[in-house]
Amino acid sequence: MTNDCCPPVDLPPDLRLLESSDADEELAALAKALGHPVRVQILRLLTNRESCVCGEIVDQIPLAQSTVSQHLKVLKDAGLIRGEIDGPRICYCVETRTLRRLRVLIGGL
Repeated sequence: MTNDCCPPVDLPPDLRLLESSDADEELAALAKALGHPVRVQILRLLTNRESCVCGEIVDQIPLAQSTVSQHLKVLKDAGLIRGEIDGPRICYCVETRTLRRLRVLIGGL
């Protein structure tokens, strides 16, 4: 595991609240991505690591690799995680900017 497969993004988190309907749609999309317990488990697993996670995700979650890959795709498409190619595998890490944005949106309820 390396710390540089998912280098930090230099952009600051978006802490402003948008117009209500825009914020509602953004929050709903992120909540939908977290709407499955396995995806919450994956995000928690990645959040608790200080480095990128490659093959260990499948070892930690008792599901087929294809199922875990589908859940990773949903989280990645929502912008909650990033995946960087590291040789023959993809290493994943939390997209902290989006996670902070999610906290702001939930706080605006």
